[in-house]
Amino acid sequence: MERKLAVNGVELNVERSGDAGDPAIVLLHGAGQSLVAWEDEFVARLVAGGRQVVRFDSRDAGRSTSYPAGEPKYGLTDLAADAAALIETLGLDRAHLVAMSQGSAVAQLVALDHPGRVATLTLTGATPGGPGHESPDLPPMADEILALFAEEQPGPDFSDRAAVLDYLVESERPYAGAVFDEAALRAMAERVVDRTPNLAAQLTNPFLIDAGRPWRERLGEIAVPVLVFQGGADPLFPPGHGQALAAAIPGARARVLEGVGHEIFPRRTWDEVIPAILAHTAARP
Repeated sequence: MERKLAVNGVELNVERSGDAGDPAIVLLHGAGQSLVAWEDEFVARLVAGGRQVVRFDSRDAGRSTSYPAGEPKYGLTDLAADAAALIETLGLDRAHLVAMSQGSAVAQLVALDHPGRVATLTLTGATPGGPGHESPDLPPMADEILALFAEEQPGPDFSDRAAVLDYLVESERPYAGAVFDEAALRAMAERVVDRTPNLAAQLTNPFLIDAGRPWRERLGEIAVPVLVFQGGADPLFPPGHGQALAAAIPGARARVLEGVGHEIFPRRTWDEVIPAILAHTAARP
């Protein structure tokens, strides 16, 4: 069941699954996404592996606090503080963070600024430090993504459901890997449209927020076990980003998911990814 919790001065919409006595995994979605980006079956398989799972809508996502489109009143450090405060509010003490893209940046900040709340990190679609921070030593984005960013992309007519669904599906195509599962993405898009009161804010504001001071040079301070997955076909953060992230954190391990783009673990990877997450999060506080 989803419920809204007052956390860090905002309302976050939260879903908690599994046995409250099991180790807790908190899922952090990417920019422009919401909790439904983590598929129900993915959550169910983690629960079947003996984990309780928390997924939530961050600010400007789904049913959580939102702001006028184009006017976000928060930054990445606020999202990190939200996640840490949510762990405390739920009485979890520490949690295992599993994160995607912007969520991976948030997870890094939680581990650095709120270390007492983190048991382990599992990061995917990640770069060392924050998105937008200069890292000239890392592989560049694919030309197609650079071209997208170079031109302002018009949004959909939010009064036209069919147009919005098409927009949500097609906006994922440039980031996909070897397989573009249009049917699955359309089904997810329908859920997003049906549960998001301020879709314009969700698709705009997370991309406008301040990433804050660069923290790549601080990554060596992270003292929890870290597992980094990176899509072998990620056009936004090519595999070198994940490898650099793992190299900067003591003891971190990196794994490349062949044929995967900048996307939350596709179903075809679950037989590899889910056992790895369960092993990584086992027998720790």
